Amino acid sequence: MIAGPGFPRAEAGQVVGLLGGSFDPAHEGHAHITREALKRFGLDQVWWLVSPGNPLKSRGPATMERRLAVARQVMRHPRVQTTDLEQRIGTRYTAQTLERLMAMYPGVRFVWLMGADSLADFHRWDRWQWILSNVPVGVLARPGQRISARMSVAAARFERYRLRGREAPLLARHPTPVWCFVNIPMNPASSSAIRASGRWQA
Repeated sequence: MIAGPGFPRAEAGQVVGLLGGSFDPAHEGHAHITREALKRFGLDQVWWLVSPGNPLKSRGPATMERRLAVARQVMRHPRVQTTDLEQRIGTRYTAQTLERLMAMYPGVRFVWLMGADSLADFHRWDRWQWILSNVPVGVLARPGQRISARMSVAAARFERYRLRGREAPLLARHPTPVWCFVNIPMNPASSSAIRASGRWQA
């Protein structure tokens, strides 16, 4: 099914993973967890949602054009699309984005993807409980974040809906609420470290 010109394609019955963020800048760590998510969760596609700006961050990111260009250089995979969907549909918060995409792509099963660092403060996100109640969530380990993620408010609140790592292939088709934390080989790259090094200027 096609939502419209310039929008990514997805057919009813497909499973699409969504990895959102400012990607300021995108790096191999993002590409690594995306490839792992495709394998571990049995996804047909992954869409990177390069956000207009992160509501939890006071400093604005580099321009959308620059972040998209770098993201497309970093993530080259036939089943991964880098998009500015949130800017196109006019949403800023993840829950809004998910509601819109579910309406635009009927029959497509969306899975929200995040690194463990995001799960640690997920309870600060707008309507975070709605997200976990309505969309399967796949959490991928990130360096230094395993314990803080597993001890987080969101993890504790939704513990009884967690699939074990070995059950990861069941995530996409499982009734919600459902989430799964998987341990994967670590990649230490981080956007904040790249910015701090001076190699990326907004």
